[in-house]
Amino acid sequence: MILPIYIYGSEVLRERASDFDISAPDAAGTISKLVSDMFETMYQADGVGLAAPQVGKSIRVLVVDGAPLADDMPELKNFKRAMINPVVLEESEETIEYNEGCLSIPDINAGVVRPKKIRVEYLDENLFKREEELDNFACRMVQHEIDHLNGVLFTDLCAPIRKKMLQSRLSNIMNGKVKTHYKTAPSARKR
Repeated sequence: MILPIYIYGSEVLRERASDFDISAPDAAGTISKLVSDMFETMYQADGVGLAAPQVGKSIRVLVVDGAPLADDMPELKNFKRAMINPVVLEESEETIEYNEGCLSIPDINAGVVRPKKIRVEYLDENLFKREEELDNFACRMVQHEIDHLNGVLFTDLCAPIRKKMLQSRLSNIMNGKVKTHYKTAPSARKR
């Protein structure tokens, strides 16, 4: 099921998400449905990553799929993950800057400096514990989505002058003056 995407100005995007309760009744069924809906929503919106807060759920779940970027970055061809309760265990001192965008902040891109490598621990969609080291763009995709789980948006990480330059465009998004080709949450827009 395609879910509405919450956009800039929505309170859920600024909350620190809670861990997904794997001991809850039918946790496996609940997470399976949510992950499936999130992938479907992400694909319909032409995204490569989506975090649960972006669909109005303040829980620590994210999905990424690098396949649409594989023409330019072949290493992403099979990089498709669902991560439940991810934790960054290590990050490299070496950093890299790249222009990022976000489905919750339509039509805005900005350079963001992030660690080049991370080691992350998470539960997969079958609730099995995984640990892996990620680098380059796969690392960036996961870091961007983990930031969403912590109430951080990529625009928060921009250089101060860039933030100032984006302010009027961000205000327009917050006030509903934005068009998207995907469904957004009506409550996401402050009027």
